[in-house]
Amino acid sequence: MVYPLFRLEKRSEFLKQPVGHSRQGDFIKCVEQKTDALGKQSVSRGFTKDKTLSSIFNIEMVKEKTAEEIKQIWQQYFAAKDTVYAVIPEEKFDLIWNRAQSCPTFLCALPRREGYEFFVGQWTGTELHFTALINIQTRGEAAASQLILYHYPELKEEKGIVLMTAEMDSTFMNVAEAQCIANQVQLFYATDRKETYGLVETFNLRPNEFKYMSVIAELEQSGLGAELKCAQNQNKT
Repeated sequence: MVYPLFRLEKRSEFLKQPVGHSRQGDFIKCVEQKTDALGKQSVSRGFTKDKTLSSIFNIEMVKEKTAEEIKQIWQQYFAAKDTVYAVIPEEKFDLIWNRAQSCPTFLCALPRREGYEFFVGQWTGTELHFTALINIQTRGEAAASQLILYHYPELKEEKGIVLMTAEMDSTFMNVAEAQCIANQVQLFYATDRKETYGLVETFNLRPNEFKYMSVIAELEQSGLGAELKCAQNQNKT
């Protein structure tokens, strides 16, 4: 859902409550229960079922390559494709992965022309599934993933890198928007700032204390959404 000018849209009784109200915690718990279904729905809208690393390239062949060579191969392979991809250092992925075990769910804020839209992320193994909060609220357990980030740790021990790529439902978001969400995974899960990761912990462990606007404030402070917001405003004019 979009939050224009820091005003909550009245899409449900939950969202009529002020930010920080105790019923917000009930809503978050409801979201957590429903996001358990993310990643378990039937694959549709162009998503690949069981998207393995071996389905992308020959793992045995690249084992003879250095980490830098594999990084270049990965980047060259996806450079001409309309998707999100990355090569994540082992240390950073381990930090993200360890934190995801205790805090597997979180909200990301995607800049829109007149506010922000929240997307809920849910880890399912090494896949990270996202869907719009309004999608969960209206469709519940039937809410399908709109963005999936695939992480491949097969080369982590030997090469010190984890490969990542993504698939998205292009009817809901474009590549720049998907990249903004992917960047927020590192912003919130791989940060050294206790306050930033503290938002993830609060959402998962102390939902009654969670403030939606803190996510937007952190995103704006990081500058991650500024370029996307600028592009959207230019398109509007």
